[in-house]
Amino acid sequence: MPHNRLAKETSPYLQQHADNPVDWYPWSEEALSKAREEDKPILLSIGYSACHWCHVMAHESFEEPEVARVMNELFVNIKVDREERPDLDRIYQTAHALLSERTGGWPLTVFLTPDQTPFFAGTYFPREPRYGLPGFPELLQRIEELYRTRRADIDQQKVSLRDAMQRIEHRAAMGGSRLDATALDRARGELAKSFDQLHGGFGSAPKFPHPPTLNRLLRHWAATARDGRADEHALHMARFSLERMAEGGLYDHLGGGFARYSVDEQWMIPHFEKMLYDNGPLLALYAEAHAATGNPAPARIAEETAAWVMREMQSPEGGYYSALDADSEGHEGVYYVWTQEEVREVVGDDDYALFAARYGLDRPANFEGRWHLHGATPLETLAADGGLDAETLHARLDRARARLFERREQRVRPGLDDKILTAWNALMIRGMAIAARHLDHPEWTASAERALDFLRTQLWRDGRLLATYKDGRAHLAAYLDDYAFLLDATLELLALRWRAEDIEFAIQLADVMLEHFEDRDRGGFYFTADDHEQLLQRPKPTADESLPSGNGVAAYALTRLGHLLGESRYLGAAERTLQASAGVIEQAPSAHCTLLDALEEQLSPPILLILRGAAAELGPWQNAAQQGYAPQRLTLAIPAMAEGLPAALADKTVPSEGVLAYLCRGTHCEAPIHELAGLRGALD
Repeated sequence: MPHNRLAKETSPYLQQHADNPVDWYPWSEEALSKAREEDKPILLSIGYSACHWCHVMAHESFEEPEVARVMNELFVNIKVDREERPDLDRIYQTAHALLSERTGGWPLTVFLTPDQTPFFAGTYFPREPRYGLPGFPELLQRIEELYRTRRADIDQQKVSLRDAMQRIEHRAAMGGSRLDATALDRARGELAKSFDQLHGGFGSAPKFPHPPTLNRLLRHWAATARDGRADEHALHMARFSLERMAEGGLYDHLGGGFARYSVDEQWMIPHFEKMLYDNGPLLALYAEAHAATGNPAPARIAEETAAWVMREMQSPEGGYYSALDADSEGHEGVYYVWTQEEVREVVGDDDYALFAARYGLDRPANFEGRWHLHGATPLETLAADGGLDAETLHARLDRARARLFERREQRVRPGLDDKILTAWNALMIRGMAIAARHLDHPEWTASAERALDFLRTQLWRDGRLLATYKDGRAHLAAYLDDYAFLLDATLELLALRWRAEDIEFAIQLADVMLEHFEDRDRGGFYFTADDHEQLLQRPKPTADESLPSGNGVAAYALTRLGHLLGESRYLGAAERTLQASAGVIEQAPSAHCTLLDALEEQLSPPILLILRGAAAELGPWQNAAQQGYAPQRLTLAIPAMAEGLPAALADKTVPSEGVLAYLCRGTHCEAPIHELAGLRGALD
C-alpha cells in the first residue's frame, strides 16, 4: 500500500485521493527530487474537489489497483489542487495549449521531465479507449516508452516549449500606444457582436456568467448616461443576460446561488457545482442591476444568494468556504432534480399546476428523465392566465418552494469544499459589501466584516498574506489575486462603514504588491511574488478568465486608493500597469474588461465623497450618497471621533455640529457642502 502523503493536506481535493492505491505526492521538493534521482517522468494530475470529470477519472483509474500499479512503477505521481496552486495550474494549462493546440480544463493530465518541463498533456482520459481517446493504462505505457526511447526529441521539444512560453510572457509584458476611450467603445462593440439576443450571455454553449463582462457593460452604460448619451443597448445586454441567467437552471431556485456554467445556450442545465468565486461577483451585479433599473427581481436574486452564502458557505470562524460539489451519491446533479410525483406530493395538488407551469414540470423531462427547475413561464404570464395578483402569485410559489427546499434538505448533500481561499473570500466580501450598500442589509455587512477579520487574523502573517486555510492551518504564499482582490474588497467595505484598521490594512496590502509583485522595469504585476518558489514560468496575466484579472483589479484598486490618499506611488503603479497592458488590450479589448474598468477611472478619475460629522448624524447623508447606480463614486463616512486617519483624510475638517461633505474628483475638490439638500443637488 502506498505511503499516504495526502491525508494531512489542507486541500479536500487532495484528501479525496489519500486512500488511492496510487503513490501520490503533493507538489513538493520531495517528489521533484525523487524524479531527478530516479530519472523518472512525472505524472502531474491537476483538478479540484467539485469537478465532476475529476471524480470520473478517479473512479475509473486512480482507484483501480492495476492502473495504480502501472502509475507507481513508471512515474512519480503528483496531485495538485488548482484552487490552492493557481500558479501551477496557469503554467501547465498554457503548456497544454501549446502541446495539444486545444483548450484545457480539468482534470488536467500532464507528463513532465524531472526538470518540470511538460512533454505531453491532455485532460480526461478514460480507462478504456472511447470518445476517440486512448485508454489510460495504454497511454501510460506509451508515454513511458516515449520517455525512454525518444529523449533527444523530447529535449529538443523542451527547448521549443520553453521558448514559446517565454514569448508568451514577453508578449503579455509588451506595451502599446497610449490607451484612450476608444478601447472602451471597441470592447462594447465586440460584446455586441457576440451577444446572444435570444437567451442572453455571450457566445454559444457551454455558457459562463462572465461577471467582468457584465460589470463592464453596466459601467459603460452609466458613463454614457453621465455624458447625456446613454447607451441603452449596453444596459440591455447586461440586464437581459442577468435576467435569463436567473430564470434558467443555472440559478438554484430553491436554495439561491449560481452554478459554474450552463451546458446549453438557454442556461437551463448547469454543471451543478457552485463556486464561491462566481457568486461573489454575481451577488454584487444583481444588487447593482437593481440600483440601476429599480427592478425588484434582481434584488430578490441578490437576497436569496446572500442568504445561501451565509447559511451554507460561511464558517463559524467567519471565512467563506470554497465550493459545493457537482455530485452527490456518486451522480452529478442528483441533489437538485425532481420527479413530477415527488413535487406533487410535497407542494400539494392545489399548488402543483401553478408550480409546474412556472418551473417546467409540465414539459418533457430535461435532465436524465427528471426535471431540473427553471423559469419556464414568466411570472406575468402566470398571473394573467390564472387571474392572480402579483402578491398572491408570489405567496403561492414561495410556499411551494419552501416546502421543496425542506424536502431537499433531507437528501444526501453535495460535498462541501471547506478550505478557505483568500482571493475567493475577497470576491465574496466585495460582493456582500456592494449588495449591502445598495439593498440596506446590515447582516450582510456583518458577514463581510467577519470574513475580513478572519483573513486578517488567520492568513496575514508577518506582513504577508497566505493563500489557503483549513482545519486551523494556513499556508502557501499568496498570489497577486489574493492581494489585489482583498485590497479592492477592503475599500468596498470601507464605503459601508469606517474602521481605521481597514484603511491601514489596505495600505499594507498595496505596499506589499508594489514591493514584491510589480515589474518595475516594464510595468504591471506578476502572478507570483519575487520570493516565490521558482517555477517554469512567472506569468503576468492580464485577461479576465474564471476570475477577474489580477492586474486589472490591482490597477483599479490602486487608482482608488491613490486618489483617496493623494499617493502618487499607487497612481503611478496603476498607470504603468495599463501602459504595459496596452498591446494586449488593443488586440482584444473585450477580453480585458477589468483592466478597462481601471482605464475608465484613469481617464475620468473616481468621484470621492468624504463625509465628516457625528456618527449619529452621518446616516441620512450616507444614504443619499448611496442612492442609484454610481460605480465611479467612492463614499467614506468618517465619524468625528475617528482616530488614526491618514493625512489626506485627517485634513477634512470636522464641523462643530452637523455634517460636512467633501466632494472631489482627481486633484480637484469642491467647496465643503453643509446641507443635505446641497449634497443631493451636487450628486445629481
